[in-house]
Amino acid sequence: MTLKLSIVVGNPKPRSRTLKVAKTLATELFGPLSQGAEVIDLADYRDEILEWPSAKMDAVNARVADSDLVIFASPTYKATYSGLLKVFLDRYPANGLSGLVAIPLLTGADHAHAMGPTVNLAPLLVELGAVIPGRGFYFVIGQMDRMEEIVKDAAEQYAADLRRVAAVAEMLPQLRGLQKGMQH
Repeated sequence: MTLKLSIVVGNPKPRSRTLKVAKTLATELFGPLSQGAEVIDLADYRDEILEWPSAKMDAVNARVADSDLVIFASPTYKATYSGLLKVFLDRYPANGLSGLVAIPLLTGADHAHAMGPTVNLAPLLVELGAVIPGRGFYFVIGQMDRMEEIVKDAAEQYAADLRRVAAVAEMLPQLRGLQKGMQH
């Protein structure tokens, strides 16, 4: 089985530090598998993202929805995520991200909005049907000199969370069998 990994970055600046943090997180989590990740820098789609209908944007949305795991990253704007990311996510219907695992990631100037990915971005992803393995990841841009260390710690926590979710998923057939036996 091949993991379909995507990175969606809603920074209006192309090839941003937010993109670098998201790619580093993917690399720390999945090593060489991250090299095959679909990287969508929404700054590259500024001219099309507000067009409805748009075959180009529909194709981008479909590729993301077909992923197994997506890192959704944005700089912090007004205590939340960018409008660029919001417009992209607004293109999905209800449950349009059903079943995929999503990691919300925000970058910012300081720790003032550290809960932003968990309290602002994660609920939107859940509303669209995504599964969030733990709290969101917030990275202070002023710590770029320590990025690898900080991202590695976050990746270790996500890996542990993903292992727990996978263990529960593996137990589901047994649990369902027990449940059926208890009903008879």
